[in-house]
This record gives sequence, C-alpha cells and structure tokens, in this order.
Amino acid sequence: MTSDPRALIGVLRNSHDRLDGLVRPLAPDNLRAQSYDTDWTIAQVLSHLGSGAEIATLSLAAALGGRGQLDQSAFPAIWDTWNNRSPEMQAADALTWDAEHVSRLEALSDDELSSIRLDFFGRQLDAAGLVRLRLSEHAMHVWDVAVSIDPGATVAQDAILPVMEQVTQLFQFVAKPAGDSFRVRLRTTDPEGDYLLDVGESVTLSPWEDSPASSDSAADGEIRLPAEALLRLFYGRLDPEHTPDYSAEGIELDRLRAVFPGF
Repeated sequence: MTSDPRALIGVLRNSHDRLDGLVRPLAPDNLRAQSYDTDWTIAQVLSHLGSGAEIATLSLAAALGGRGQLDQSAFPAIWDTWNNRSPEMQAADALTWDAEHVSRLEALSDDELSSIRLDFFGRQLDAAGLVRLRLSEHAMHVWDVAVSIDPGATVAQDAILPVMEQVTQLFQFVAKPAGDSFRVRLRTTDPEGDYLLDVGESVTLSPWEDSPASSDSAADGEIRLPAEALLRLFYGRLDPEHTPDYSAEGIELDRLRAVFPGF
C-alpha cells in the first residue's frame, strides 16, 4: 500500500490539474450536458467535487494534531449551498475549492503530516489514508467528466494503484455478491498485476501468489485486462461501451459486473 503522503498529494495535484484542463474550455451548454453518471450533468459532478473539496478541507483541519473527530452536522448545509449554485458557479467554485484543498495539503510540514489522525466511520486514517480517500473520489469523478468529452478517456495512470488500494478496502460497502459465489484469477497489464478475486458472503482481492487457488488451481476462471479497466470495474464503470480489449476463460465478465454495480 502506498504510504508516502507527499507522493499521494502529488497524484492528487495531477488529478486537479487534469480536471482544470478539462473544465476551463467548457461552454455553458457543455456544463449542462450529461456526465458518465446518468443522474448528474457535468456541472453536478463538479458540484460534488467542489463540496467534497470543502468537506475535505474541514476534515484536514479536524485531523491535524491528532484531534481526529469531524463534525458531520455541517455537511447538509454545504451540500445545499452547492446544489443551489448555477452550473457556471458550480464549475468555477469547484476548481477554486479543489485548488485550495490541494494547496493546503502541499503546504503542510512533515510534522503536520505525521500528526494527522482522523476517525472516519470507524477507521483511523493517517495522512496517507486521508489523501487516498480524497484521491479515490477525485480520480473517478474526473473520469466521469473526461469520458463525457472523449469516449476513449481513461483513469489517470498515476492514480490507478492508489485508488485500487482504497476501493479494495471498501468492498464490504461497494461489492454486492447477491448470493453468487466464485473465485477468479485477474491478471492486469499497465501495470502488471496478478490477483485472486474471491466472491462469496464477502468479497476480497488478494495477490494471486498468496491465495490458496495459486497452488490448487481452484479458480473458476481467469480474466486478463488493463489495470485501469479493473479499477473501473470495481467502481461500476466498466459497461460494454467503455471496456477495452480483454480475454476471459471459464467465466464471463458480466458475472463480475453484477458484483460491482457502482456507487
């Protein structure tokens, strides 16, 4: 797992810069166009990122010095304020808040980074965990915007592994096996990876070499695909129209898609 908070802040900075480059050229009609998320326009995705940046800034203030407790009662008012902005203001303010949040992270001293502790729904987050939490949301929603402009867009390369680390810790919330049970070997390219996805009452992803199936050949099938596509699968964003070339033996990709409906 990536544990260097400054490296993760660098990836978040890159994600912000990508978002900024995507959004600034957009005309008002573009902001009102459908994003990848069928429930949101591009402006509404940006509003979500903007409110998220505002909340992440509050989270950072709460986490510094190990105080570690966030008052969530402030969230509804923040969301309401963002929802009531015009699409143009949602876009402009999202970029402003997002840049401010990243800049605050970049300005932290080593001592301040090491002091960060935040209780997040029963999980204790350090600086790396706090940044990774924001990065996972940010990188995927940037893709939601990017792919609505360019159907061939992919998740930023430097975000793939950190976001993969984050989402696999949340399988208890995002995976919906619905009674299905199987084990599949997942082999990725760019970067290369080799995993066992074990679906049952719970869902886990582990290195193939550490799994029982690696010695007893008990996997039900094997799928090979780019790591970026596997990440989007976990986020419910690997529909057939946005699936790159892959190979599958012994199991259909649709069976995995059913486990990860998106969130």
